Amino acid sequence: MDILYLLVPFSLLFLALTIKLLFWAINNGQYDDLDTEAQRILFEEDKVQAKPDRLSANGSLHNSSLNSEPDVIADRQNNDD
Repeated sequence: MDILYLLVPFSLLFLALTIKLLFWAINNGQYDDLDTEAQRILFEEDKVQAKPDRLSANGSLHNSSLNSEPDVIADRQNNDD
């Protein structure tokens, strides 16, 4: 029962802090436009070119962060000749 004397003030302090943070976010425009960012990530038309970081065995540029399985197969076929 004595723990309630500690938990009730802490919970009220936590509630006040949470409400203050909510109003801070609203006043700083965090909730002004919720649809644009959601649509931008789904319908973005700009293609971002990744910087190639190594050359493959046949001399073509290859980016190792992309799926390289087709290049590996092509490299093996070129080395067998």
